[in-house]
Amino acid sequence: MIADLRAFRNSREAAALLGHGRIVDSLDVILGCHHQEVLIPRAVAVVVDGQRALVIKRFLRKGRSENCVMCEDGGWSGPGCPGHHYAVLPGGHVEDGESGQDAALRELREETTLDARIDRLTWTGRHNGRPASYYLVRDVRGRAVLSGDEAKAHGPDDSYELMWVTADAFDELNLHPADIREPLARLLHG
Repeated sequence: MIADLRAFRNSREAAALLGHGRIVDSLDVILGCHHQEVLIPRAVAVVVDGQRALVIKRFLRKGRSENCVMCEDGGWSGPGCPGHHYAVLPGGHVEDGESGQDAALRELREETTLDARIDRLTWTGRHNGRPASYYLVRDVRGRAVLSGDEAKAHGPDDSYELMWVTADAFDELNLHPADIREPLARLLHG
């Protein structure tokens, strides 16, 4: 049973279900192991229309800062989450057995209803500490409409808005992570 718990603790399923909370700490105590963070890769669809890119404008506020990935990423350690205004490109977790390219297209479809094909890997980086791959897409079909889990979760403390923006809006929108602003601006300016 301990071997099963240890295997579960270090799996992607544990990372997706448990996050970084007390349950993980409790499992670590039970198993007598040190915290081994499972870094699930992120795949991102870069959707371009001329000199504009599709982003998801966000506002996120959690009750406590330790439950907020943006507080953690920004180093905020106060008891309450102050709330975060930012924008991201469409993307999310790479699921077990899924390629980064397939994940980028799946996330694009789930979040925006758009269908597309991968053109190429444009760059790699990190997103909230996780490895991230950014794929330029082409042959985009459909109309961008917020959908999936994002549409269901949309509310005052967890809001989502699809926007087409030019590079001059990246700083004002707080495009996250910040290190994608320069390569995305270069891509938009051709």
